[in-house]
Amino acid sequence: MREGWCNDDYWSLCESQDEAEHLTSVYGLTDFLPGYTFVGLKGWDDFIVADRAGHYFLIPTVPLDRAYLAPFCFPKDSLSLEQDDRFTGKIKWYVKPIRFGGDPGAEENMTWLSQEQHAEAVKWWTKLFYGQPSEQPPA
Repeated sequence: MREGWCNDDYWSLCESQDEAEHLTSVYGLTDFLPGYTFVGLKGWDDFIVADRAGHYFLIPTVPLDRAYLAPFCFPKDSLSLEQDDRFTGKIKWYVKPIRFGGDPGAEENMTWLSQEQHAEAVKWWTKLFYGQPSEQPPA
């Protein structure tokens, strides 16, 4: 992943088609959003995905539901990312997502996850959204 700040948003973008295909599978897009490919994260809260025709969309990380797809265009200027070692390899996560009543301002509701932990959390909460919960929410 290529990561860094562009203006006020932290971006994490796939660097290859292989990486995009791998993360499409890891995040469960093949199950929840068939026909869409993972492109990256914008601002930690939104996935950037692409459809088969090459159109880009933003979708909240939770829930992964077609109803929340919004057309997206990358900035017209070159997307120059300013690296920030404090956040490299970390994804901000609300322990209880906002969509499920979590408070975005509560310090105890925010944590930092690895990409693997993030993928597990996204899948768990999306399954809950669809009425398929498992035992405990991940980290």
